[in-house]
Amino acid sequence: MTERIVKLPDANATQQLGIDLGKSLTAGSVLLLIGDLGSGKTTLVQGLAQGMTIVDSIVSPTFTIINEYFSGRLPLYHLDLYRLTNTEVDDLHLESYWLGLETELGIVAIEWAERLSYLPDDYLRIELTYDPVGGRTAKISI
Repeated sequence: MTERIVKLPDANATQQLGIDLGKSLTAGSVLLLIGDLGSGKTTLVQGLAQGMTIVDSIVSPTFTIINEYFSGRLPLYHLDLYRLTNTEVDDLHLESYWLGLETELGIVAIEWAERLSYLPDDYLRIELTYDPVGGRTAKISI
């Protein structure tokens, strides 16, 4: 697994990382987003959507679990597993999103991905940390 550390001095830099990813990722890409509350996971997904030319307002699906967006160059499936137990996550059969079984193949961004007990074969893991003095850091693992 290859790792890269990216310094993100502010929310705009976090969003720009998402924009860059949104412009380059292909259908079937899965982003596993790890980080504490306030670390920038949703900000990154907002940038991702912008880079994918999605015009909808992107909000965290903390209570709805899954938000689906179809207005961009590819579908975006934004999942938030924060409020779920591992068993509840397993019961959702999320692999249908990254395998394109019941939905059109798109980009899947999963917040609180550490709650997954099974992972896709290929994914991009982004661990975000926040330091009030130094800003955010993204550790990107491929």
